[in-house]
Amino acid sequence: MSVNIDSRVVAPGSDDFVEDAWDLKEQINRQEGVLKQRRDFFTDAYRRSTVYCYVQDSDFVGFAAVRRDGYILFLAVDPDYRGNGIGKRLVARVADDHDTITCHARTSNENALQFYEHLGFEIKRRIDNYYEDSGDAYYLKLGSDVGITDRLSDLIRR
Repeated sequence: MSVNIDSRVVAPGSDDFVEDAWDLKEQINRQEGVLKQRRDFFTDAYRRSTVYCYVQDSDFVGFAAVRRDGYILFLAVDPDYRGNGIGKRLVARVADDHDTITCHARTSNENALQFYEHLGFEIKRRIDNYYEDSGDAYYLKLGSDVGITDRLSDLIRR
């Protein structure tokens, strides 16, 4: 599969690609049981974030919605495009603009935890009942203390 994709940045306050992002999030939710946010919560958070998107032709293949402080609210890659470095490229794009990156991941989301661990994120703490459905989360951090830019640049070159 070709990985020649276009990068787009959606500024806070815009809802460009919000429907595509919602549809991708819901597809992943149905298949994997993660990304369980309600629509109003999701769209509000999306509009308040800077959103890095990847699009190939007419396919919306992934996005990262990020707060001003480098906290990743949502990160999703279409399952058909996984394994092509898109998730790494999204995180690297976030790292271009932030000294540290943080996020939460469900303790049961092995795919996400392995992905973040591979990039060098560290689990800082566990939070019981973090999600609306009482699911537990890990708070993860990748920062300048672990050489964020060099680490991600090295990963992308592989």
